[in-house]
Amino acid sequence: MDMLSFQHITPPLRVFHGPESLGQIGRELARLNCSRAVIFCGPWMAEGPLLERVRSALGERCAGVYSDVQAHSPVASVEDAAEALRRLEADAVIAVGGGSVIVTARAASILAAENRPVQELCTVTDDSGKLKSPKLLAPKLPQLIVPTTPTTAIVKAGSAVFDPVEGKRLALFDPKTRAQGVFIDPELIGSAPRALVAAASINTLSMAIEGLTSRASDPIAEALLMQVVRLAAQHLPDTARHDDPALRGDLVVAAVMCGQGTDHTAAGITTVLGHAIGARYEKDNGLVNAIVLPHVLRFNADAAAVGLAKVAAALGLPRCEAAVQLQMIIDTVTNIFTVLGVPGRLRELGVPHEDLPELARLAMGDWFLRGNPRQVQSASELQHIMEAAW
Repeated sequence: MDMLSFQHITPPLRVFHGPESLGQIGRELARLNCSRAVIFCGPWMAEGPLLERVRSALGERCAGVYSDVQAHSPVASVEDAAEALRRLEADAVIAVGGGSVIVTARAASILAAENRPVQELCTVTDDSGKLKSPKLLAPKLPQLIVPTTPTTAIVKAGSAVFDPVEGKRLALFDPKTRAQGVFIDPELIGSAPRALVAAASINTLSMAIEGLTSRASDPIAEALLMQVVRLAAQHLPDTARHDDPALRGDLVVAAVMCGQGTDHTAAGITTVLGHAIGARYEKDNGLVNAIVLPHVLRFNADAAAVGLAKVAAALGLPRCEAAVQLQMIIDTVTNIFTVLGVPGRLRELGVPHEDLPELARLAMGDWFLRGNPRQVQSASELQHIMEAAW
């Protein structure tokens, strides 16, 4: 038996979990020699008492607050945020919130440092069809995260901003914008609405399943992602019934592990359609994931048999014939989504049927598509999946 060849490099990350975690921010800023941290958050956070807890934890190291973050990180909003970082002479960023806040903070840090239009900084497809990310060499501000939702964006290096003119996402990638510290505080993670927690955790579960079934993996990543599937399957149904901080803490930890694990695997059609549909119709990616995941699993089944066996094991399902196992996986995740009251059809999210061809065309340009276990030959295949989910 040949020895498996792989590389697994985990970037440095300091995670603080529990009631005392928020009190560590000042110490971490001192360790990083930062004295002008700018807090990023959404308007609802800026208007409530929780922001004062974060500001108090920073003490004199708080240089200001940027509270105009918008959902899905549209380009104009990110450009405005970058200008705020320059104006406030920031030397660190504290992102307090969910995925849009975290992504906006990272992307704004890139724009502020590189001082070029986002179109010159994003990943593009060259003439040979290969994706090419420009080298973003300028130093970046340290990123510290105080999450309110269990989003995998917490530990990622990519920042996708939405261009409403073109109707597509622009992907920025810079490893220097990875979070250096994560502070999981029970009161902050308890502040998010149940529906938002559920949607973010559905996205975590979907990403973990796609990671386990993708073309690339390694044993360490597989261990992380199988634990993610276990935690998500165990705790997701309870998110609709109560706001237990221990449960939410586990889901945030699952999101962190999923973000780290999928750095070493790949994503696929479920993630791609979440991107294409979520930003265009202002829906949480997790809701789209829940609707399309069963159909994507069927599409990928023959090419993803080994990975599906790992998913089944993580869900605690018995070993059986492949077709039966596939249906058991689909039934298990569908039952979870039903308990959460997630819509079962794209039309219930307000996606017009006549938009499906254009959505399929846009999705073909998403670089995550290259990790799908079954090669997607044309936009018509993506449209067929969406037709089945419509």
